[in-house]
Amino acid sequence: MYRNEKACGRAIASSGIDRSEIFFTTKIPPESMGYNATKRALDSSLRTAEQEYFDLVLLHAPYGGKEARLGSWKALVEAQKAGKTRSIGVSNYGIHHLDELEEYIKSSGDGSKIDVGQYELHPWLDHSDIVEWLQKRNIIVEAYSPLAHGTRMKEPLLADIGKKYGKSPAQVMIRWSLQKGFVPLPKSVTPSRIQENSEVFDFELSDEEMKMLHTGEYSPTDWDPTVDFD
Repeated sequence: MYRNEKACGRAIASSGIDRSEIFFTTKIPPESMGYNATKRALDSSLRTAEQEYFDLVLLHAPYGGKEARLGSWKALVEAQKAGKTRSIGVSNYGIHHLDELEEYIKSSGDGSKIDVGQYELHPWLDHSDIVEWLQKRNIIVEAYSPLAHGTRMKEPLLADIGKKYGKSPAQVMIRWSLQKGFVPLPKSVTPSRIQENSEVFDFELSDEEMKMLHTGEYSPTDWDPTVDFD
């Protein structure tokens, strides 16, 4: 969907870095939900990226209805057992989708596990119910758009906290994400900002500051399939 599998694969090949040191994730796009379509999509992604395996494959969103969702999961489980991907997971699944998948896993006896759940997560998008569901089951929570697409950079709260630590609003948001136990996925094409986004391990937000950043607001900056699909 992002049209960068080939570029990422070639970057890995030309980097001089051992493949085992790089974590490569891809997704099954919404139009490829269903058992057979997911199998084709995954094999196509491997060919396009010129990889023998992925480290993580996610179902991008809960499209297609129950039969398609569960068929896609079955295809991912088979791919994992075949060594085509090391881990598998979901993105943008609501609680009802997660419950549906958990019930299927238990009834199928296939031994599969949801390794990762990926969601838009930041102080102005309260997905605490989904996060609790995932963390209770020791599922890794990945936070995409942890900077809310830059729409909150002028928030006084971020400025006040950042001033205390000599950090930018973006760094405060990434630090919040880390302390929530998430794996934040900030995006930038600017080298200086990429470096800045990594400089978040030399300070720690207080419990009070973490509470202040729990705004309770529910304002997605992306789509929100967690509630849009049955």
